[in-house]
Amino acid sequence: MTAFVDRIEAAFRERGGEAYLGERVSMSEHMLQAAATAQRWGAPDSVVVAALLHDIGHLVNDDLTGAEADPAALEQVDRVHEVVGAEWLAAGFGPEVTEPVRLHVAAKRYLCATEAEYYAALSPASVHTLGLQGGPMSADEVAAFAALPFAQDAVLLRRCDDAGKRVDDVTPTLDHFLPLVRALCRA
Repeated sequence: MTAFVDRIEAAFRERGGEAYLGERVSMSEHMLQAAATAQRWGAPDSVVVAALLHDIGHLVNDDLTGAEADPAALEQVDRVHEVVGAEWLAAGFGPEVTEPVRLHVAAKRYLCATEAEYYAALSPASVHTLGLQGGPMSADEVAAFAALPFAQDAVLLRRCDDAGKRVDDVTPTLDHFLPLVRALCRA
């Protein structure tokens, strides 16, 4: 468990200061805001941890480092960070954490298809990535998504994700969330 949590801390330390694609906050600020929102809303611990780690795929994806980490270039291709992150997290967590992470992009597509006001509230960067990610779901996709075991946790995570883009928001540090991470970590 300690080694895997150390890897999470290293990812935050090494890459968390990078700009969150198209937004005015860093990756770590965004993820900490999402986790703080989940905690403030009384979400289950698994959703708080998923909110904290939902974009870990951006931090651990080797395709997103070095010369390829140019934000303008990254914003033109969907790097399926949700899949990368869920697969990486599966080494330490069960589906109660990994599935909401894997499904948080699908949850955005779902919400755009089912709530007109949701789409209208997306940031410009989120609207852009929505296009890269397949756009709003079709009616068949909506039904299939809604039937998934962790769909509602993914929707809650998505709403926390959307709330995590505030400049100068004061949030707890990563250390605040590490006891929850350790409690849920199986590695």
